[in-house]
Amino acid sequence: MPIPGTPSRAELAEHLVRTRIAGDVATPRENNLSHYRKLANGDRGFWLGLELGDRWSDEQDVLAVMAERVGVNDDPEHRYGQDTIDPELTVSALERMAGRLRKAADGGQRVLFATGHPGGLLDVHRATAAALRDAGCEIVVIPEGLTTEEGYVQQFADVSVLEHGASLWHTHSGEPMKAILTGLEREGRPLPDLVVADHGWAGYAAQHGVDSVGYADCNDPALFLAESEGTLQVAVPLDDHVVSPRYYDPMTAYLLTEAGLK
Repeated sequence: MPIPGTPSRAELAEHLVRTRIAGDVATPRENNLSHYRKLANGDRGFWLGLELGDRWSDEQDVLAVMAERVGVNDDPEHRYGQDTIDPELTVSALERMAGRLRKAADGGQRVLFATGHPGGLLDVHRATAAALRDAGCEIVVIPEGLTTEEGYVQQFADVSVLEHGASLWHTHSGEPMKAILTGLEREGRPLPDLVVADHGWAGYAAQHGVDSVGYADCNDPALFLAESEGTLQVAVPLDDHVVSPRYYDPMTAYLLTEAGLK
């Protein structure tokens, strides 16, 4: 069960492993390698709103970055079975994200939140948005009437999401973030100073030149490649949809405490 209050670094790492947010995660090795290969082969569905060109056309280069920044097994001959996320890398990335959130709070910056994984991460983003608002940040309200081919771009509890068929929709696409940023420009409103997101929402914003931090699973390598190139400021490795969204609560508490927001 989730631990109450704000955990220590060691307690959080233990919790991440126990709940499989990190450690031996549910995503199998063969799924990871398949996604790395598709990204390397130029499948834009795995680029998460980024423009990677031909810089990552060798899947072994992708694997090397994922081993370094996520903690997946670095052996290219390990093709099937269990794969891992290093909880220490998760916590270290949370601490880097906290530093950027602290900068936003100190400057009273405009911050936009979005998720392509509402079933897992919606409340993580909501709680972070609430803490930044209390600290004096402006949480960006998105323009109305935005759509993509997948559905409607909406905002719930300060978090932008994709709605499809009266349901919140899982998406890797960068198109919803493109719709938001284009809509803000069309209305003559300033772009966010910071985007806190995941999937293509984070990738597209970073590619567009907006300071961006985000969460990503071990089978979604694009954000970690973008971080390694300096396009994305922080990518936090985690399983982005575990059994209960409440399992992320200690992680969120740690993030906000490190940022001086709790």
